[in-house]
Amino acid sequence: MRMLHTMLRVGELERSIRFYTEVLGMKLLRRNDYPEGRFTLAFVGYGDESDYTVLELTHNWDTPSYDLGNGFGHIAVEVDDAYQACAEVKRLGGTVSREAGPMKHGSTVIAFVEDPDGYKIEFIQKKS
Repeated sequence: MRMLHTMLRVGELERSIRFYTEVLGMKLLRRNDYPEGRFTLAFVGYGDESDYTVLELTHNWDTPSYDLGNGFGHIAVEVDDAYQACAEVKRLGGTVSREAGPMKHGSTVIAFVEDPDGYKIEFIQKKS
């Protein structure tokens, strides 16, 4: 068994695709419209779905936004340099909700950013 994808419901698909591709550097892997169901699925990731776990962005055409709830935590992405990654997110107009620095009660350098729908993405700096 292996993890295939995580699905996020998004309010504005194009805005979300731009964030994940232009700000976080993922690739748009595939996109399918389902007119009879009034939804679109877009898959983004850092590599091909046959080798990598990806994100499924689900856009229900008649739903402009969602309540995030309190059960979902975050998506984690490994980065070479969390400080530089935060600077790049800010430069591109993204939101950094926790600046890069050592995690509480530990030494791993982490940071948190948010996508346009408010989902949290944790940056975990590679160990040197």
